[in-house]
Amino acid sequence: MWMAELAERSGVAVPTIKFYLREGLLPRGEARGATRATYDVEHVRRLRLIRALVDVAGFRLDRVREVLAVLDDPSVSLHEALGAAHQLLSPAVTEEPTQESRDAVAEVVRAVDSAADPDGRHATAVAAALDTMSRAGQPVSIEGLTRYARAVRELAAAEVGLVAPENRDEAVTYALLGSVLAEPAILGLRRMAHEDQSIRRFSDPS
Repeated sequence: MWMAELAERSGVAVPTIKFYLREGLLPRGEARGATRATYDVEHVRRLRLIRALVDVAGFRLDRVREVLAVLDDPSVSLHEALGAAHQLLSPAVTEEPTQESRDAVAEVVRAVDSAADPDGRHATAVAAALDTMSRAGQPVSIEGLTRYARAVRELAAAEVGLVAPENRDEAVTYALLGSVLAEPAILGLRRMAHEDQSIRRFSDPS
């Protein structure tokens, strides 16, 4: 396809596509003359991934470049590529979590037999959240945190089970969009469940 069709199919404006080409984020097309080139479906997939990283995940271009570099490395597994993108979704903590909270997260990882890294960026974010909750007078017990972990593990199994491994760009795009776009829906469903339980427990039966 020509540049105009690439823009139409990907939903990315021509000037933006040209910028990505200059920055090396998008591979060059097949030259069809001194000033023209054609593009294929892989370019559409890459553009969709870049826009997902920028518009949905809120990544800066330097972070986008990090993810794409991992994706384009043939020695890196799909798990590592997905991990590189997901690691950037967890916010960097502004204050190092307490050892008590880190130990709590590690204990939960063992309790649910998780393969996740208990010292990784996601675990650090969880530990920092536990500290914040404790300071607010709303600490979470190991038992409570374990219940959370078991519940979201079932959810994650369903989501990751839908990732198609055949195309790495599409797999990462799906995983990121699923993580970021589904979070408000998941939070809303949780609040609806709280509403349901509150009605059942505390409302007047009449």
